Amino acid sequence: MANHLRGEISACLDGRKWTLALTLGALAELEDAFSCEDLQALVERFSTGRFSARDLIKILGAGLRGAGNDVSDDQLALMTSAGGVTGYAAIAADLLRVTFGDGQEEELSVPSSKGEAGQNQTAPFPGAS
Repeated sequence: MANHLRGEISACLDGRKWTLALTLGALAELEDAFSCEDLQALVERFSTGRFSARDLIKILGAGLRGAGNDVSDDQLALMTSAGGVTGYAAIAADLLRVTFGDGQEEELSVPSSKGEAGQNQTAPFPGAS
């Protein structure tokens, strides 16, 4: 069972329940995939709310591997999700929300070269204000 306090979510892909988590290793994988210099750049990248199919594959693949699943992006690309593309996007949004915050906190604490941890930062993606 997924533990939200550890940044985990559960998702159904290909009719199977999976646990996903964006660990530091998974976040580093995403920084590389999206050519982001740091976590703040990654947050800014996701804050647009616009995702391509490739983006969803990268985010969900990193989340699966971060939770210890041995699933390649190519394998993930062949999986189905209830709700189709909307289902994939909802899973990615949930994963990002549990990783970066859901807007319930007073501040988003993502350190960057432009600001110190604890300063108010922009929400990591739409729906997290």
